[in-house]
Amino acid sequence: MKILFCGEGFPEARRQLAALLPDDKILALPPDRIGRHIADADIVVPTVNRVDETLMQEGHFGLIQQFGVGLEGVDITAATKNGIWVARVPSEESGNAASVAEHAILLMLMLSKRWNDIIRTRKPGIQDRWGTPTGQALREKTVCIVGLGGIGRELARRLVGFRVRIVTADDHPGRTVPGVEIARQYPLSDLPAAFAEADYIVLCLNYTPDRFHLVGSTALAAAKPGAYLVNVARGGLLDEDTLLTALKSGQVAGAGLDVFWQEPVDMGHPLFSENVIATPHIAGVTDVSYEGIARAFAGNVKRYAAGETPLYLANAPEKVRHR
Repeated sequence: MKILFCGEGFPEARRQLAALLPDDKILALPPDRIGRHIADADIVVPTVNRVDETLMQEGHFGLIQQFGVGLEGVDITAATKNGIWVARVPSEESGNAASVAEHAILLMLMLSKRWNDIIRTRKPGIQDRWGTPTGQALREKTVCIVGLGGIGRELARRLVGFRVRIVTADDHPGRTVPGVEIARQYPLSDLPAAFAEADYIVLCLNYTPDRFHLVGSTALAAAKPGAYLVNVARGGLLDEDTLLTALKSGQVAGAGLDVFWQEPVDMGHPLFSENVIATPHIAGVTDVSYEGIARAFAGNVKRYAAGETPLYLANAPEKVRHR
């Protein structure tokens, strides 16, 4: 089988798969070179790139398998029409959700401790700033978790030890987390009310096209002044221009971002001149997460090669295309 990664990022993913699939060929190419190799690909891995109907019709592949959860770059309707399975790896089953939740807490703590100010105190000639800056403790603060899926649930469990108050904004009313007290639950349609309560807002929500810029001017204008915002979900959920305005005004005190409106992101964007901590989409890039995802991915490759139905499908074509 020939497995084609759409992009050259995430090299550890390919290394893990090569060990599990020694008889298969794994190739990674930049988006502008994919078209030259798509004809002989059996399985396509979108990563963070677009897989549209044009690419589907240029190739003969019958499975689009994500190395992880996000399928925002895949035209699932076109895939279904063309008889192509689309599959992902659930975050809780792979360990990815736990890793991303840990990273969300890292970003929350870095913002709380004013990491960007700490970096500046390390410059020569400012010894008089030793013992500064004064940070903010998480204890007794209110955290709004947006999206109580796999990542949101793992985050809620970990926040219990910090003795914070948790509110949620979710598309499944009444969804709970065993052992975790949720002070108040809001529907996604009432994000402004949820944001108004929160000292920290953490985006953990699955991305779908109808959620493009879900967090925009209305929601951020309603946020509690001085709140911190963390996004470990997908960049498309957040309007970056509105966030920039909110950071400049102080409405949002700082942002921790692991995902962006385009990836790789241009670090020359004016947003990064504000109090922003940016990490290069590594929240789920851990030993536990990658081992779990790679095992599930390899299992689906073997099922597909044997003519069996893959697991964790996002669609159900009536007639499946095979090479």
